[in-house]
Amino acid sequence: MYLGIDLGTSEVKILLLDQAQQIIATASEPLIASRPQPLWSEQAPQDWWSAVERGMARLKQTHGAALAATKGIGLSGQMHGATLLDKQDRVLRPAILWNDVRSGAQCDALERAVPTLRQITGNLAMPGFTAPKLLWVAQHEPDIFSQTKKVLLPKDFLRLKLSGEYVSDMSDAAGTLWLDVANRDWSDAMLSATGLSRKHMPRLVEGCAPSGMLLRDLACAWGMAENVVIAGGAGDNAASAIGMGTIADGQAFISLGTSGVFFVANDRYRPNPAQGVHTFCHALPEKWHQMAVILSAASCLRWVTQVTNSIDEATLLQEIESADQREFEHAPIFLPYLSGERTPHNDPNAKGVWFGLSHTTTRAALGYSVIEGVSFALLDGYRALQHAGTSVDIASLVGGGSKSRYWSALLASVLGLPLSRHSGGDLGAALGAARLGLLASDPDADVSAICAPPPTMDVIEPNANLSDATQRRFEKFQKLYPALRSAFSQSHTL
Repeated sequence: MYLGIDLGTSEVKILLLDQAQQIIATASEPLIASRPQPLWSEQAPQDWWSAVERGMARLKQTHGAALAATKGIGLSGQMHGATLLDKQDRVLRPAILWNDVRSGAQCDALERAVPTLRQITGNLAMPGFTAPKLLWVAQHEPDIFSQTKKVLLPKDFLRLKLSGEYVSDMSDAAGTLWLDVANRDWSDAMLSATGLSRKHMPRLVEGCAPSGMLLRDLACAWGMAENVVIAGGAGDNAASAIGMGTIADGQAFISLGTSGVFFVANDRYRPNPAQGVHTFCHALPEKWHQMAVILSAASCLRWVTQVTNSIDEATLLQEIESADQREFEHAPIFLPYLSGERTPHNDPNAKGVWFGLSHTTTRAALGYSVIEGVSFALLDGYRALQHAGTSVDIASLVGGGSKSRYWSALLASVLGLPLSRHSGGDLGAALGAARLGLLASDPDADVSAICAPPPTMDVIEPNANLSDATQRRFEKFQKLYPALRSAFSQSHTL
C-alpha cells in the first residue's frame, strides 16, 4: 500500500493506493484561509497537521488493515507558501500563502538586486512566490525574520512533522525564486538577495527519491510498520501531472481548481518569463514543465454562487445550462482577477470586473460570464505557452470545475483544443503523491508504467459555432485589462 497526502488550500486529501494502483480509500479534511488585510492570504500550519491527524485517524478506523501494509508515503502541496520556524521548530507566524499578493514592491526590489533573476529562476518575480514574501517579512516584521532558522514550503512542514527531516523536492522548490531551475540546486545569489543562505533551506531531493522515514511514534499511533519511506513528493501541479500521466514532452493538463493551471511537460529547460509563464522542475529527474497560471478559477464560480444567492455551484451551472443560450451573446464580460493575476499580466493589483451590466442581466448570464471569463484567462495563458514554442494536441482536464460537462465543453471551444476527462481526475495530486511514494519505496519500479494516465471517461471536442461566438467576445475581453491597468494600480489608494 502507498499513501498520498495532498495539502491543498481548501482541504487536505489523503489517498490509499494498492500495488495494482487501485484506490482503496480516501479521506479529506477542510481548511480555511484567513484574509486579515487586503491582498493577504494566510493559514496556520498547525491546522494543516491537525487535518492530517484527523484524516489518518479516519483511515485507521475504516481501513486499518490496508493502512498497516503501507510501504511508502508521498506528499503534495500548495506551492509558494512561506512557513517560518525558529531554532526549536516553532512556527513564528501564520504561513503566507501562494495567493497572497502583498509583496509587489519586494518583487521589484528583487529584480533590481539580481539582474540575472529571470535567467537563474526561469520566472518573473511575482508576489505569489516565496522569496519576496521573506523580503516583506524582513522589512515589516524584522523581529520575526531575525528568529527565522528554517523556511519550509507547506508540504515540507508536514514532512518535518512526519519524519523530523528538513527536505524539499525540486518541483516545489522551483516555485520559491531561490532555485537555479536549470541546474536543480539552490541559488546562492537569490538566497543572499533575501538575507538568507543555504542553512535556512531544506536539503533537496527528486520527487521520486526517498527523503526520510516515518517517525516511530506516528507509525505506532497509525498502526503502520516502522520502515515506511517518505518520498520527496511534489508541488501540487507536478503531483497532479504524475497522477494524470503527464510526464512526456508535450503532454498537458488543465486544472480548474481554486486557481487555474495550464501545465505542459518538457524534456528540457524551456523558460519564457517575459509573458509570465512559469518554468519549473518536474517531479521526475531530468524533466521540467511550463505552466500558465491564473489565480482564480473555480473560486470565481464559488464567489458568484455566493453573491447571487444560488444554492450551490452545481445548481447555478444547471441554471446556466438550462437558460436560452442566445441570452449569453449579450452577457457581461468578466475579468476573473479576484486575487490579482499571474499569466500573462503579472499584476497583483488587477481586480475582478463585470463589464456590460444592464437591467436585463440575469443570474444565469452572470454565472455564464464568470465561467467564460475564466476560460478566456486560460486562453491568454495558452497563447503565452504557444509563444514559448509549446505545442499541445490534446489536454487532460482535472479539478472541481472539470466535473461540469457544460464548462468543459465551453473551455474546449474557447481553447480550440480537445479535452479529455479521466476517472479520479479530482484526486490527481493525491494520486500523484501516492505514486511518488511507490517509486521512492521501490527503486526498480517502471516509471512509465506507474505514471500512466488513468482511464479516460470522455473526450470533449471544440464546437466550431461556439468557438466563433466566443472568439468575438474574447476580443472584447482582451481590450479590458489594458484599458483598466492604470486604474487597478491606483485602486489601493482610493
